[in-house]
Amino acid sequence: MGNEIIPLSILTTGGTIEKIYDEFEGSLENRETIVKNKLLQRLRLPYTDIHVKQIMSKDSLLMDEHDRHSILEAIKDQGKDIPVVVLHGTDTMDQTAKYCFDHHPKISVPVVFTGAMRPLGFEDSDAIQNVIEAMMVARILKPGYYVTFHGKLFTVPNLRKNKTKGTFEEIT
Repeated sequence: MGNEIIPLSILTTGGTIEKIYDEFEGSLENRETIVKNKLLQRLRLPYTDIHVKQIMSKDSLLMDEHDRHSILEAIKDQGKDIPVVVLHGTDTMDQTAKYCFDHHPKISVPVVFTGAMRPLGFEDSDAIQNVIEAMMVARILKPGYYVTFHGKLFTVPNLRKNKTKGTFEEIT
């Protein structure tokens, strides 16, 4: 790997990673992607050409089969020849990743799912760490479906969310 610029697609779906605090309502909500304004503009990535596409802005607990199909179609469209990172709510991220694996197993690029336990705008958020890890591994992995979270890489479908620990774990 020299100085070539590597393209990368980031697909956003909502979830905790992109929730914002609504002062008027006093609640956390998904509205539109904030990854460009809150994260990417702060990073120095001279060798990465990032394309961000918002698929939806939804809490993953509200996602259904139609939503998962939309995510898969976006992966197939964006991931024809460049790696894909999918920002997704953690509550059902493993289910969506498995849906994609089951319905399109012969993907030609790495597809890496990640999310956060705390929103991107919060001081103690794990979002920046998880997104940076996902972007890095998406550039070097072989084609397939993965989840990266809290410094660990999982191969889909061999993972689940451990709500007690607030992270993901391997299943056998």
